Amino acid sequence: MSLLTQHDVARRLGQRVRALRLRADMKIETLAAQAGVSEMTVRRFETTGRGSVDTLLRLASALGRLDEFAELLAPPPATSVDEFVAQREEPRRKRGRR
Repeated sequence: MSLLTQHDVARRLGQRVRALRLRADMKIETLAAQAGVSEMTVRRFETTGRGSVDTLLRLASALGRLDEFAELLAPPPATSVDEFVAQREEPRRKRGRR
């Protein structure tokens, strides 16, 4: 159970993006241009953490930190051989009911 709210996590992500930008001695304008987003989008994200996943990934990429997202929601480790094999197979396409 976490004591953090979604708002808390979002705000922390915004603060971390700002800290990384400042550590790289980068202006908001430069980060916005490299990420392909507007300056206002960067300002809003740094202040509130609000934005789309696409915005977050663009900012992370521009800051050289995109690889950190590769394992973000990774499946849990297999607890049996059958689970291990199932994780390696391509998922079968399932159709929904009509």
